[in-house]
Amino acid sequence: MLMVKPSVDEAGLGAAHETDVLIIGAGPCGLFAVFELGLLDIKTHVVDILDKVGGQCAELYPEKPIYDIPGMPIVTGQALTDNLLQQIAPFEAKFHLSEMVESVETLGTPEAPRFRVVTDAGTSFLCKSIVVAAGGGSFQPKRPPIPGIEAFEGESVFYAVRRMENFRGRKVLIVGGGDSALDWTLNLHDVASRVTLLHRRDAFRAAPHSVEQMRGHVAAGRMDLHLGQVVSLKGSAPKLEAAVIRRDDNSTFEVECDAMLPFFGLTMKLGPIAKWGLNLDENLVPVDTEKFETSTPGIFAIGDINHYPGKLKLILSGFHEAALAAQKVHRYVYPEKKLLFQYTTSSTSLQKKLKVA
Repeated sequence: MLMVKPSVDEAGLGAAHETDVLIIGAGPCGLFAVFELGLLDIKTHVVDILDKVGGQCAELYPEKPIYDIPGMPIVTGQALTDNLLQQIAPFEAKFHLSEMVESVETLGTPEAPRFRVVTDAGTSFLCKSIVVAAGGGSFQPKRPPIPGIEAFEGESVFYAVRRMENFRGRKVLIVGGGDSALDWTLNLHDVASRVTLLHRRDAFRAAPHSVEQMRGHVAAGRMDLHLGQVVSLKGSAPKLEAAVIRRDDNSTFEVECDAMLPFFGLTMKLGPIAKWGLNLDENLVPVDTEKFETSTPGIFAIGDINHYPGKLKLILSGFHEAALAAQKVHRYVYPEKKLLFQYTTSSTSLQKKLKVA
C-alpha cells in the first residue's frame, strides 16, 4: 500500500490529493473497484475508517470461512483480503486509513463532475468521481447491558474473533443465538478448553445445520448450553473469572469463564454520508442497475451500502456492481476516449498492465 504527499490543486483550493477516483471503503468491494478501475487506466485513492484494509471481513471475521466466492471453494475473510491486495498491487492505489470522510463538495457539472472531499483528519482530495463502498456505513458492536462490562473489554470480553489462537486453552462463554454465536461456538470448541453457549431461549436464529451440530456436541458432552441472561461479571477487571446468569424463573447460577464473546449484533451508522445530499432509502443509497450511480452524477455506490430492486447483500454481487460502475466512471475520467470492452484473457495490453508473462 502506498501513501503520497498532497499537492496544491490547480483551482487554488489548497493542499489536496488529486486523483481520478476516490473510493470510500477498503472492504472487498472497494478493493475490487480498484482492480476494475485500474484495468481502465483510472487512478484511485482509498479512504477507510478502520486502521487496516478488508472491511468487515478483516475486522469481524478474519478467520471465518466464506464459501460463495467464485473459484474459491473456501476462503477466510483475511485470505480474501490478502488475495485482493495482491490482485490490485499493479495499480498502486493510495490508502488513507483511520480516516472518515466528513464532507463532499460538488465543483463541476453533471456532465463533467468534479468533487472536493475532506476527511476528519483534514486530508482533502480533488477527484472526478467517487465510489462509495462503505458497507453499511461505520459499524460497532452492540454492548450488552451488563454493569461494568467496559472494564473487561479487550482482555476478557471481545465482540469479534480476530485470532482463534487468542482463545486456545481458555474457558469461553459465548452469548447469543444468531449465526455469529453459533459459528464461533462450533469453530472454537476444538481450540478452547471449554466452550459454553448461552441464549435467552431454546430457539435459535442461526442456520439449522449449525444448530444441529451444536446440539450434537452438547449431547456428547463436548460443550455446554445454558438458557438465561448474563446479569453480572465476576473477577478482578480486566481478568474475568465467571459470569452470573439469571434464568426465566429469576434464579441465578454462575458459569466459570475467562473469556466472553457477546454477539448482540451491530449498530450500523451512516455517519456523514447522510449529509452528502444523496437520496436515501432507509439508510441505504438507491442506485440504478445499469451503472450503480446515485442521484448525484459522478457518485457511485456499490456493496451493502446501496439499494435497488432484487438487491442481494453478497460480496460477489458487489464485485459485479464494481465492474459496471467502472465503465461509467471511465466516461467521466476520459470523456473524449472511446471505451472498448476487452477480456483480460485476450488483451495483451491488459496483460502487460497486470504484469502477466
